[in-house]
Amino acid sequence: MILSMIVAIDQNNGIGKGDDQLAYISADLKRFKALTTGHTILMGRKTFEALPKGALPNRRNVVISRQPGYSAHGAEVVHSIEEAMALCKNDEKVFVIGGGEIYKSFLPVTQELFLTVIKHAFDEATVFFPAIKEEDWSLVQEEGPFVDEKTQLTYFYQNLERR
Repeated sequence: MILSMIVAIDQNNGIGKGDDQLAYISADLKRFKALTTGHTILMGRKTFEALPKGALPNRRNVVISRQPGYSAHGAEVVHSIEEAMALCKNDEKVFVIGGGEIYKSFLPVTQELFLTVIKHAFDEATVFFPAIKEEDWSLVQEEGPFVDEKTQLTYFYQNLERR
């Protein structure tokens, strides 16, 4: 199994405000769909509950929740990182899609990062991606900069691999 993370971060590693994303960039959402379709996506309960239509189609949805008896329509529920890793061990690729605590827990065992880096600092950010130590990662690919027509935000994509 290849464990990957996919996330949009601002200049300060901000990823969210409360239970919502900081920005919705159309091309980034399309990239997310293209990369994760056909694979397993792993997320925390709050991230799952923030999905507008519930479980994402054409992907195996796995939700981690500390709540005993929690159920998520269209998703498999586990209660620990160990349980999630055991459940997904035979999957080709697993994408961790958030939120902050889940990213923090899985970063030490992640092999790939798919970042969308937004060239803006959102003052309202309350959820952050853990610090990425440059010495641990190699830049495999970088694309951009791009400007989102709707939000006018400048952003670029970075794909990193653990050294």
